[in-house]
Amino acid sequence: MENLALIDSFSEFKDDKLIDRVTLMAILEDVFRNALKKKYGSDDNFDIIINPDKGDMEIWRRRVIVADEDLDFENEEITLTEARKIEADFEIGEEVSEEVKLIDLGRRAILALRQNLISKIHEHDNTNLYKQFKDLIGDIYTAEVHHVRPRVVILVDDEGNEIVLPKEKQIPSDFFRKGDNVRGIIESVELKGNKPQIIMSRTSEKFLEKLFEQEIPEVFDGLIMIKKVVRIPGEKAKVAVDSYDDRIDPVGACVGMKGSRIHGIVRELGNENIDVINYTSNIQLFITRALSPAKVSSIKINEEAKRADVFLKLEEVSKAIGRGGHNIKLAGLLTGYELDVIREGDIAGATADEDDVELTEFSDEIEEWIIEEFAKIGLDTAKSILKHDVEDLVRRTDLEEETILDVMKILKEEFDS
Repeated sequence: MENLALIDSFSEFKDDKLIDRVTLMAILEDVFRNALKKKYGSDDNFDIIINPDKGDMEIWRRRVIVADEDLDFENEEITLTEARKIEADFEIGEEVSEEVKLIDLGRRAILALRQNLISKIHEHDNTNLYKQFKDLIGDIYTAEVHHVRPRVVILVDDEGNEIVLPKEKQIPSDFFRKGDNVRGIIESVELKGNKPQIIMSRTSEKFLEKLFEQEIPEVFDGLIMIKKVVRIPGEKAKVAVDSYDDRIDPVGACVGMKGSRIHGIVRELGNENIDVINYTSNIQLFITRALSPAKVSSIKINEEAKRADVFLKLEEVSKAIGRGGHNIKLAGLLTGYELDVIREGDIAGATADEDDVELTEFSDEIEEWIIEEFAKIGLDTAKSILKHDVEDLVRRTDLEEETILDVMKILKEEFDS
């Protein structure tokens, strides 16, 4: 009964740690054998019988009967006198099996057994957790915010596993509260001591690629391939796509009617501006597409240096560079070439007007109808608006003075940053 009661008390770990009974019994046997070695010096002559279905176990010690005066190894031998107390007709040379009660090991040994069992189960649990999440690296995972700290967000999944989302792996506009569900990619699993630390990322290019797989059936089915993804998290991204099936328009399929398919991805990434581009092995054409919405006049490529001089008309320069230089930076990362923008007719390169930015680049801060109002009077870049007086713009557009001041404040911040 002592054995059964102790096994039942140990079974609580099976429920707490979601460990199957067979594995629990294997751990139990290992723990008990270590305890027997400590008490008796060896466990070679002990049999541990475990019934995983009933959660029951017995420990039996085998000893050989010797004459009373020949007893040398008490753990492996028993005197004839002691043996006959168990069974009267025993003879010298026969083997005696006796059940060892847990209480015989002593209270201290039993407490040590319990601590050893806890340690072994934690070790087993951590090993399984490490293997489980190691296989999930590169996959999208959802967990709930448990605690928000200045440099890290602690998440917990449905099974109670802790996942870490560091500040540098968060999109700049991310804001989380306790209880929020967060999607990200399992980026790495690191062992901190014996405990695995699971790292989630929302800034990885792989996260954007996996979102395409989730949201766009043709990508999931393999009809459309993601050739390359580059990002400035929360700001802008470029995705090169291709398809072996000429009947499929990969860009159209990814974007959807009026952006319907890509809208969910953009929202998930904090309104990150995503350009989807048709991949091609023709590097000149690929660079041209990568610099969209700018219209490229010509390109001079240096294959060895992996550089390209991109010639554009003056009005296209700001489009090619983009807000904060994001467009040209991402185009370079996507194509693998360092891109130099050169204004047509100016060998020395473009003038300071290169720093101008298309008004459409501010679409996340300025409403579309306001941008259209400025376009009606030929103002489609930041500097073209900032050159005018507020009173002049009020007179020439249908915009209120307060609206124009707000727009100018946003545009000035861009050049001041």
